[in-house]
Amino acid sequence: MRSSFLPPRQVKIGDAAADDIRDAFTAGADGGDDVADVLERVADTLAEQEAELRRQRTAVQRMRTEGSRMGLLSDLVTERLRGLPEGSLRQADLDSLLVTERIFGPLGAAVQAARFVVLATHPALRAESDRVDAAEEALDDGVAVDDPRVARVAAERHAFESALQAAIEESGLDEDDDALFDAWDTAQPATGGDEAGSMSVFEAIGKMPYDFSPARLRCVELAEELALRDGQRGA
Repeated sequence: MRSSFLPPRQVKIGDAAADDIRDAFTAGADGGDDVADVLERVADTLAEQEAELRRQRTAVQRMRTEGSRMGLLSDLVTERLRGLPEGSLRQADLDSLLVTERIFGPLGAAVQAARFVVLATHPALRAESDRVDAAEEALDDGVAVDDPRVARVAAERHAFESALQAAIEESGLDEDDDALFDAWDTAQPATGGDEAGSMSVFEAIGKMPYDFSPARLRCVELAEELALRDGQRGA
């Protein structure tokens, strides 16, 4: 998904193609033998622009149907969000899903949607999520890496993520994830492991935010270590 959205009438499909066509006939008149190559390039350009217009029309139609920015998400993602109480899904939740879909594709966002479904339907977990988020944000540049608060917040993040995962499993959403993977593998053609419209892992890393303070980065590391330790015990 491109960062900007141009209404179809602003996309001048014919300009570049017309220039290439003129070049092709000029080359032919001059006795050149690359007319076929130029025309093939014209066809490729038109196909790309047609695909972009189709994507934009689909996005507009989804937004009209959904009545919100949820329409920018793919059907695979919005299907998981249907039936949620009105207003229970926050704008920040949608923004996160949009970013995830842009980086990891529809399947990645559909799996992440389970998190927001549970938060939208479990007020206590939503409140705890907000509290832990605020505690992490408080670990600014004025907090030392070895400050006791860092380890404490990491433990709180780990405890919250464990409770959230338990709620996901209790709701059966983890089983839905397995079905999503199977359905995606069946529906999608072989693409070398990359979803259409998603970035490569290298591109994704380059776009990740790196404005966390050293203390907050250390908090993330400690929380991951706790999760890994729990995983090893359960293995």
